[in-house]
Amino acid sequence: MIVAPHLTEKSVALSFGDLRIKEDSELVRKYTFIVARDANKIEIKAALEALYNSGKKKGEGIEVTSVRTIKVLGKKRRRGQHSGYEPNRKKAVITLAKGQMLEDYGV
Repeated sequence: MIVAPHLTEKSVALSFGDLRIKEDSELVRKYTFIVARDANKIEIKAALEALYNSGKKKGEGIEVTSVRTIKVLGKKRRRGQHSGYEPNRKKAVITLAKGQMLEDYGV
């Protein structure tokens, strides 16, 4: 379901949370992933929690509060005389509970 983290300047800024909030326990962090095109929100949430909660005790893992999905259509590209399209993809913006963060997101 989860293909890879989507690392851009905007997505990395979302992963730090709102910088006006000083306490780490109040920060709400959002992470962006590229997911399978046929995955729905429930499957994405279950896959992410299973991936990051494996081998941890109950209550120590992450809790996903919301999942938002975006369908990104492939752009038209040209290589000399030949034209084609990039493949379509799907992104998911994951919101974690307050005070939680992903340790190995890629930043």
